[in-house]
Amino acid sequence: MKILVVSDTHGRERNLERVLEKVAPVDALIHLGDVEGHEDYIECLAGCPAYIVSGNNDFFSDLPREREIQLGNYKALLTHGHYYGVSMGTERLEEEGRVRGVQIVMYGHTHRPLIEQLEDITILNPGSLSYPRQIGREPSFLIMEIDRKGEAHYTINYLKN
Repeated sequence: MKILVVSDTHGRERNLERVLEKVAPVDALIHLGDVEGHEDYIECLAGCPAYIVSGNNDFFSDLPREREIQLGNYKALLTHGHYYGVSMGTERLEEEGRVRGVQIVMYGHTHRPLIEQLEDITILNPGSLSYPRQIGREPSFLIMEIDRKGEAHYTINYLKN
């Protein structure tokens, strides 16, 4: 199973289109917020099940604030992260994930990619395809693959211009 995880496109989908062309086919698309009204276009573009949550810039959106979904043998919490103060660290998000009994927490908001594998929980942030903030400022996304044994593997990828 191959899952594309993105965040913070902010209404600029050209890079998402490029990523989908590059990594297709995918079994699911996860968008962790700040779609700015383009959720219908993103769902159509995905061509597979799409799980989208609202971000702090998704004003007047009907998107859910958070979602819990099953990915293979893993239960995942999807959130934009701003309600958990992720700009200051992931501690509150980790705690929430443990309380909910999930194995994976995915968030956006910081525009910085992260894979943090702890003993009992994995914290993931794909960064931003539109406004990256990490060193080098390259648009980033994450691929989650679940192998034949049911084990998850994660890679941060960069979209070269």
